[in-house]
Amino acid sequence: MDLDQANKSQDINQWVSIRKRVRERKISVQTPPPSKKKNNHMSLPEMNVKGEEEVHPAASLTQDYMEQVDCDSQEDLFGDYDSFADDSCFLAKLEDTERRHPVCTSSPVENEKEDWTCAVECLTKFQNPELLNCLQNDENKTHKHPTEDAIFAAVDAVTDSSRNKSNAAATEQICTKTLSVLHDESTDELDELPSSQLALLEELNSPPIKQENKELESENSWLLNCCVDDNPAVPSILDKKALIPDKIQNQSRTTNSGTSKRLSLKDQMKNTMAGNAKAPAPQTSRCKQLKEIVLSEEINVAMKTIEATSGIDMGPFYGLPSKVKDLIFQFKGIKELYEWQHICLTLESVQERKNLIYSLPTSGGKTLVAEILIMQELLCRKRDVLFVLPYVAIVQEKVRGLSAFGIEFNFLVEEYAGSKGRFPPIKRRQKNSLYIATIEKAHSLVNSLIETERINSLGLVVGDELHMLGEGSRGAILEMTLSKILYTSKTTQIIGMSATLNNVSDLQHFLKAEHYTSNFRPVQLKEYVKIRDSIYEVDNKSEDYFTFSRVLNYKYSNNMEKIDPDHLIALVAEVIPKHSCLVFCPTKKNCENVSKMLCKYLNKSFITLKEKEKSVLIEELKNIGNGVICPILRGTVPYGLAYHHSGLTNDERKLIEEAYSAGILCLLTCTSTLAAGVNLPARRVILRSPYVARDFLKRSQYKQMVGRAGRAGIDTKGESILIIQEQDKQLVTDLVSRPLEDCYSHLIHSNEKGIKDLLLSLIGLKIAQTLDKIVEFMAGTLLGVQQQHLFKGKSFLEVIEQALESLMEKGLIKGKISSGTGEEEMCHKLEVTKLGHATYKGSIDLAYCDTLNMDLKKSLEGLVLDNYLHLIYLVTPYDMVSQCTPDWMIYFRQFHQLDVIEQKVFATVGVPEGFLTKKASGQAVRKTIDDFVVTRFYLSLVLYSLFKEMNMWAVALKFNMPRGFMQSLLSSAAAFCSSVLHFCEELEEFWAYRALFIDLTHKLSYCVKPELVPLMEVTGVLEARARQLHTAGYKSLSHLANARPEVLVKTIEHMSRRQAKQIVSSAKMLLNEKAEALQEEVEELLRLPSDLPLQSLSTEGAQ
Repeated sequence: MDLDQANKSQDINQWVSIRKRVRERKISVQTPPPSKKKNNHMSLPEMNVKGEEEVHPAASLTQDYMEQVDCDSQEDLFGDYDSFADDSCFLAKLEDTERRHPVCTSSPVENEKEDWTCAVECLTKFQNPELLNCLQNDENKTHKHPTEDAIFAAVDAVTDSSRNKSNAAATEQICTKTLSVLHDESTDELDELPSSQLALLEELNSPPIKQENKELESENSWLLNCCVDDNPAVPSILDKKALIPDKIQNQSRTTNSGTSKRLSLKDQMKNTMAGNAKAPAPQTSRCKQLKEIVLSEEINVAMKTIEATSGIDMGPFYGLPSKVKDLIFQFKGIKELYEWQHICLTLESVQERKNLIYSLPTSGGKTLVAEILIMQELLCRKRDVLFVLPYVAIVQEKVRGLSAFGIEFNFLVEEYAGSKGRFPPIKRRQKNSLYIATIEKAHSLVNSLIETERINSLGLVVGDELHMLGEGSRGAILEMTLSKILYTSKTTQIIGMSATLNNVSDLQHFLKAEHYTSNFRPVQLKEYVKIRDSIYEVDNKSEDYFTFSRVLNYKYSNNMEKIDPDHLIALVAEVIPKHSCLVFCPTKKNCENVSKMLCKYLNKSFITLKEKEKSVLIEELKNIGNGVICPILRGTVPYGLAYHHSGLTNDERKLIEEAYSAGILCLLTCTSTLAAGVNLPARRVILRSPYVARDFLKRSQYKQMVGRAGRAGIDTKGESILIIQEQDKQLVTDLVSRPLEDCYSHLIHSNEKGIKDLLLSLIGLKIAQTLDKIVEFMAGTLLGVQQQHLFKGKSFLEVIEQALESLMEKGLIKGKISSGTGEEEMCHKLEVTKLGHATYKGSIDLAYCDTLNMDLKKSLEGLVLDNYLHLIYLVTPYDMVSQCTPDWMIYFRQFHQLDVIEQKVFATVGVPEGFLTKKASGQAVRKTIDDFVVTRFYLSLVLYSLFKEMNMWAVALKFNMPRGFMQSLLSSAAAFCSSVLHFCEELEEFWAYRALFIDLTHKLSYCVKPELVPLMEVTGVLEARARQLHTAGYKSLSHLANARPEVLVKTIEHMSRRQAKQIVSSAKMLLNEKAEALQEEVEELLRLPSDLPLQSLSTEGAQ
């Protein structure tokens, strides 16, 4: 074939290619395939066919992709309609246009920038109006993709600009529209693409490809520059989208010279569908995705609502997803909020995130408001929350209750009580955390956050029972915690709540807070007092505050009158068993005696009521004690009565509380601690005496006790009866009439222990290291607010200087403390010593830090590691020693029951055998022995027996101690062991103790067989329940997290559906928390170091 023939053949092939391509464009625009969806989203091959204007070396992403697949391109998808032969008019116009604008057919090996220029010029000069009209069909015929509309608008703009010769302005306008189309396409449209296309887009958009070649970036920059140049040569948007990825793919691939082989539309569609079939399907169901989208949208709406500080509309549920309201109803049975709760949540101060104190009577629903505010912070503002509660039992109850919310809304609930909690907490990148902590643990947590400069991660701090600021050492710790937050974080909101507050103005000044109060009670409360057999109603309008109500009508025999002079039987018989009753007694022993006395004279018909449920309860109590049950409970439970005080073990208390809440027990005799603990309301509350032990009742204690009367949703009224003697009438008159006690700082109580602790941590954490900064900080504490009332004869500065001098004498801080008031003298820097640093990091009592340091040093010389006895002695709490008096015969007997190595520990710590022998035989001891060490070691023997035998009842009988005291001792030892561990971590000389105390802390925390520990890590699962679960086959945390509550109810004896749900939720939360911690650790290991030295090689080094 000669050259002319070859050229002619090439021209014919080129002409046929153009005709077929134009025909395919027309058909794809005017008559879309029937299988196409209404929204007309295009796959990448379809977009390439529609948008293509010229054949050039970088033809398209799809073209190169299709060349990898061997398929037959001679077949035609449209059958007989094979050409535009019938449309001679159209072909004539197309012929005329293409003669005037030759097709660019340069080979792939030529300069690619020339190809871009050719494509740009061809598009801008191609101005066949009929073809453009054909492409811009009416929307009624074809519903175009939004991107197409923008493309056609850009083409129109190019045509108009070339006609008006305003090329620069028009081109700039097109460039803007083009970029907006490229960057503003909604993700919803991409979600509808076939999965193969999404996979391809993800591959193309991945960072390695984006940053593969700097030369590619320069070429892309050239394309953008041509948009704003005088030359209006701009390729179509779809060509851009296809060509740019194509250039990326061609970086690692060479192509043959000449024009690329074209594929028919059918071939392209076939290969596209084949790719779709091979692509992996999404792992999540569409239904689940839609639910997540709805929840996400509600959270976004809530976030916008929270940000808006004005307006009444608070979104679905006070700025929260409606699912929150559903879960509150599901788990708490609360369908609608009280009016005061609505008012409080919509306060302007709350909307503006100001600090707030709110106070209402007991059982008014304060906690629910706090929980809604907590949800707002976690879900809407995406910040961590600290919830401070007074007792371990309440912390565990809240962890169980809020875990279900955490699982539903993807935040973590972390328990900080006893020995649980990490310092500092793990830094989460994906989830927010709700820390639920006791007062002591909250203080340690805040210290660790300040030290790691993460205190601003706390968005909200909620403090329950705010009146505890004025109660002893725990109040001092709470004041320290809140003061540090106020000083170090200006973005953290503080919410305080209480039922018993009086001098609120001082607390407002301290917390810089607004105040909201209400007298609302869901159930009306009537207060009475009983003198002899007459009952008087408390009436503040009456002159003597009492109004006669009635006389008790109950027949007493002479014997009954002697045993029950206070007529408790008559008062109780009026309400039980139909309603519930609480009887508060002054001592623990009195609780037990009253419960026995009541059962002796109650009607025997009480035994037949809920007899089966009571039998089950007795069996559960036996299981807890490994076959042993308290004889008093054995006699009282059949009548529906039980006692409740700290002498019970945790397992026993929990069982009794659950039985009372379920109505199996109708009466509890209890101490005052129940009033401030878990919520156990009653129809009638009886106060056996106006005393707690030997101390007369405080007004706040009285209000908390009587506040338990009246159960919302069950009772229509509640009543309290205070039994008094004639001689106490005036004191009781003052009790019911006077206002609540004022709340005063306790930082200077107990030999100024609190202020010393605070100053040590301030210097150690570098919050304030000079005297002027310390004074500035202290002025913002509650002590600073109340200094004029608390300090008489001393100035505030003198008190601070005396505390600093005391710390310096103990060797905890160093530096110069000036007594002058000059500016230079106030700015001397103070620092903590190593001992001081270890003391505040371990939260060690300053009274015992020297003793602990000496004990640890002495034990290093001869530490006995053949058993745990010596280590247990080192972590036996110092503050429990005063509560114990050794039984010398038991002490002596225990010594001789130990082996030789264990007996060696006695002499090592300073308790010789001869001393015990003389004490047991009653002989005088002439040699001076430290009584504190002797008594402390006696407690160590109790802990060691618990450690080995793991049976509370057996150890209680062996040492003749209340099992409740031993439970408290064990919990305190586990917490103190954790503190000693942190103390040793800060002192290099004690490095050997670290690994030992980590293991011991874990063992003391549970003190059960090793196989039960994973189950007892779940909040709410105690030893008896853990044994049941283990026997049923639930042997790990994963087993519980994946269990079904309905199966647990059927499998585990005496487990309610509510308990099963809480256990599963808590297990899931703990499992998520552990998984998150491991993922964070992996990410931290793989993260590129921020301080990595420069890795680029110089030219000389490369050569």
